[in-house]
Amino acid sequence: MKKLDTLFIGLMLFSMFFGAGNLIFPPVLGSQSGTAFWFAMGGFILTAVGLPFAVLFAVSLVKDGATTIGNRVHPVFSTIFMVVVYLSIGPFLAIPRNANVAYEMGVKPFLLENWSDSVSLLVFSGVFFALVYVVSLNPSKMEKYMGRFITPVLLLSMVVLCTIGFMKLDAPLSAPTADYQSGAFSKGFIEGYNTMDALAALAFGIVILNSIKKKGITDRKQLTGFTLKAGVVAGVLLSLVYVSIGLIGGKMSGTSSYETGTDLLTAASTLLLGSNGKAFLGLIFTLACFTTVVGLTTACGQYFSNLMAKASYQSIVLAVTLIGFTLSNLGLNQILKFSVPFLVTAYPLTIVLIALTFFNRFFKNSKKVYGSTMLFTGIFAVIGGLKTFGLDLGHIETVRNFLPFASVGLDWVLPAFVGAGIGILLSEFEKKVESSKTVEIEGS
Repeated sequence: MKKLDTLFIGLMLFSMFFGAGNLIFPPVLGSQSGTAFWFAMGGFILTAVGLPFAVLFAVSLVKDGATTIGNRVHPVFSTIFMVVVYLSIGPFLAIPRNANVAYEMGVKPFLLENWSDSVSLLVFSGVFFALVYVVSLNPSKMEKYMGRFITPVLLLSMVVLCTIGFMKLDAPLSAPTADYQSGAFSKGFIEGYNTMDALAALAFGIVILNSIKKKGITDRKQLTGFTLKAGVVAGVLLSLVYVSIGLIGGKMSGTSSYETGTDLLTAASTLLLGSNGKAFLGLIFTLACFTTVVGLTTACGQYFSNLMAKASYQSIVLAVTLIGFTLSNLGLNQILKFSVPFLVTAYPLTIVLIALTFFNRFFKNSKKVYGSTMLFTGIFAVIGGLKTFGLDLGHIETVRNFLPFASVGLDWVLPAFVGAGIGILLSEFEKKVESSKTVEIEGS
């Protein structure tokens, strides 16, 4: 495969990752972390770039990718986990979120006062998802559409905005807000969940591997190598963008108080580019959200058409776009309300599952290690998700607060290690029992 092909696949991967959350959260982090920016951004990049990169790597190492990894716990777990992931990063959370943000930034600022917001959203989402459907029908053309055309325009737009921002914004970083005065790194680490990219990487893995296979690469080591190279291209670009718009957010913090990343970036683009700033930013958001939705729709189409033999790729793509269209009209606030608790639950499971994959050779694919570790992690991941949703957990919450790192949302770490330890002990005990039975049989 040519180096240029690797570059274009890397650009395609960047565009698939780079959606609504990737634009919304870094400037808010920059604004709130202030002088603790680099610690906070370090944590953010670890989960928003490093973890997705690790997921892609792990997926490329095994045949059938994420499904095989999940099967190491149990086939039923694998199917349920992957279906939930695909539905979440697909039609039920990430896709409608991206469509809604594209509308909020690309259309809503330019509506006349007497225009109906709900009707405008309905029309926009109809056109948006019609285009998504058309592009997603032919996944073999994705590299051409996204890697060679759309992504360069998106990157150029980001370079223009950030360059002007660094030239015109010279205010020093302010003092960090209460959330970032202590534990800035861990706060940034948790904020990185919001991009949903680690979950998306589980889905995008199959798309990237298929793109590489179509270049004539079938050897497993070569597939892994080219996947890593494409991941490096995407990871470096994502990190540069996060740092750049994060710094712009930090330098804008002294101008006013902003509730969301969209408000902050809108103010920044208007300040930097005048009356045309909103239109320019709208273009960036619309392109970023569109490419991500196409990537997610394609991934869902490929996964579910393989999972359900009677369902064609085209019918799955149609279903995903119709569901995404319907849910996007609920509004961004409703979508975000349900996405955060889910992410707090899903991310620990994903992190631990991928970590087990890299250490697999030390416990020789033992289902007891996988099962025990995921069980202990899952219990506290679910508790964290319920707490984020606002439920009163009573004594359960009291127990949770005694765990190390509970104050920074990482209470699942110790249970994961405990689960792994128990799994290893059970696995070793099983080996000894089997060994003693073998000795008895040979002796008789």
